[in-house]
Amino acid sequence: MEDPRKKDFSPTLLDFGPVRFLIPRHFGFCYGVENAIEISYRAIEENPGKRIFLLSQMIHNPEVNADLQSHGITFIMDTEGNQFIPWDALQSDDIVIIPAFGTTVEIENLLASKGIETKKYNTTCPFVEKVWIRSQKLGKEKYTVIIHGKHNHEETRATFSHSYQGAPSLILKDMSEARLLGAFINNEIGEADFSAVFSNRISPGFDPAKDLKRVGVVNQTTMLASETQAIADYFKELMLNKFGPSDSLAHFADTRDTLCYATNDNQQATHGVLQHEADLAIVVGGYNSSNTSHIVELCEEKCPTYFIKSEAEIIDQHLINHFNYPSKEMRQSEWLPTKPPVRIVLTSGASCPDATVDRVMQKILSFFSETIPVEQVLENSLAK
Repeated sequence: MEDPRKKDFSPTLLDFGPVRFLIPRHFGFCYGVENAIEISYRAIEENPGKRIFLLSQMIHNPEVNADLQSHGITFIMDTEGNQFIPWDALQSDDIVIIPAFGTTVEIENLLASKGIETKKYNTTCPFVEKVWIRSQKLGKEKYTVIIHGKHNHEETRATFSHSYQGAPSLILKDMSEARLLGAFINNEIGEADFSAVFSNRISPGFDPAKDLKRVGVVNQTTMLASETQAIADYFKELMLNKFGPSDSLAHFADTRDTLCYATNDNQQATHGVLQHEADLAIVVGGYNSSNTSHIVELCEEKCPTYFIKSEAEIIDQHLINHFNYPSKEMRQSEWLPTKPPVRIVLTSGASCPDATVDRVMQKILSFFSETIPVEQVLENSLAK
């Protein structure tokens, strides 16, 4: 039977009296992240005395990555592919963990050439692999793969690498770039305009004149699911108008099944909580976390929103340090209203531990007197 709770995106209200928290139905760790962390700690336990490496950050959360490093794991690269450990330094008996984002075919082949076995500790999220499988199928059916993602993100780099093994592939980041690509398909702009934007985001040998006649859209699984769907719908409509209803299906492949259920549920739950009145939102997660940044975007549409990595960013009841994702800079703001009851949306990204969110809540509670005890609030919530 289908779980009806999956269809219910109404939030949980934790009423502490002078402060009330609205908690989305879905937030925090997803299956892919939990699985990756579990495999990483198993690798540590099973290989005492061996050198253990991670290709890059396991997930985009500083606390999780710092804990892995404290247990002796060394990162080979940063999130943008810049090398910390040269490939020549690796030996065949080293343990190399592939992170949840996956990795490129080129790196897989390089590790194999060194005799390093990676399958046992490959933590690639199953939903990322699902995108790779769908891309492969598109290639076999002679479609070009359009990847909705951030071209320098580890997951998108991995998906692009796997995709172009069997299909012409291109990365675009948003609807404005989709429309630019559409303008080329409709002969409204030329190859020079196309190359100015996409030259470093197309597969080797990509020929825009012939490779954009049959397309399918897949995504970096942490992008806004609604935006991916809108981009897919745009290309479907474009092909319909260009080739007519009888031929449009031959020029566009429906790929909505590549959307990650966990990302979609978290985003739907964020929409659900934002239907309720709130004074502000606190979003907890790593500052380089794509899925967290999109939750921030959704919250910012409705109320003042503060993106923090942990409770340490909350200076006191007057000031908070928070990350501005578009400008990639920290800011300091006055944040907590003085008139109770204060209503706060509290949520986190898919790579943020629940314990971090709990510490944020506890710190905020410390600024209020005569709050209802946590045990009673939880009991009241469960009774509803």
